Amino acid sequence: MIEILNETELARAAVTGQVVGTILQHLKAKIRVGTNLLEIDEWAKTLILEAGATSCYVDYEPSFGRGPFGHYICVGVNDAVLHGKPHDYRLTDGDLLTLDLAIVKNGVAADAAISFIVGSSRDAADEALIEVTERALAAAIAVAVPGARVGDISHAIGSVLSSAGYEINMEFGGHGIGSTMHQDPHVANDGRPGRGVRLRTGMMLAIEPWVMADTNRLVTDEDGWTLRSATGCRTAHTEHTIAIMEGGARILTLPGDQNG
Repeated sequence: MIEILNETELARAAVTGQVVGTILQHLKAKIRVGTNLLEIDEWAKTLILEAGATSCYVDYEPSFGRGPFGHYICVGVNDAVLHGKPHDYRLTDGDLLTLDLAIVKNGVAADAAISFIVGSSRDAADEALIEVTERALAAAIAVAVPGARVGDISHAIGSVLSSAGYEINMEFGGHGIGSTMHQDPHVANDGRPGRGVRLRTGMMLAIEPWVMADTNRLVTDEDGWTLRSATGCRTAHTEHTIAIMEGGARILTLPGDQNG
């Protein structure tokens, strides 16, 4: 199913998206060396409920997961890139952390992810991983205009990632979003331009470039959810929810201080 949102629904989506972006930045500012991943989940729960929103993850039970996810946010550390299940782990200096959050508010969902380094230690390779996902996302958003096709978005992402020397996994990517978190169309992180669904004003997409340092293969953690790089290498993941508008894409999941 592909939803086309009207002006009223898009206005609601903008509110939901701003909540997602603001919560992610609030969590990033609060996280320190020694923070427990379970603490982050509790903070996310509190912020979601205070915003009058509902988590998309607590009862989420897709075919690729083991039972309901049961938490309010995905948290991936170092080699964990997608669907990271919060567990009893305290962050150390230099950990590469990914936060992925999806909520529903006023009947509309929004989904976003950020990756960043915890503490004061910095590794150039880790910073490059994060930067390339951010650059790929920007390239994708730039071509997400009415009349373009989903393949144009995928090609923009893949061109940035591959030109930087990274292999691309095609199992998981972005997706349509609206009244529910996951909808058609699938937005792969590589593809051929001019192919796929044509973009229309009122469509919403969650675009999410993610990359692993030296592989394109994933393995599933014993928790049945967390997807890790097959080689144990570092990973990064960046995501925004956008709306296709007449003048181009509107990023909905910017935090409040960036959203005007």
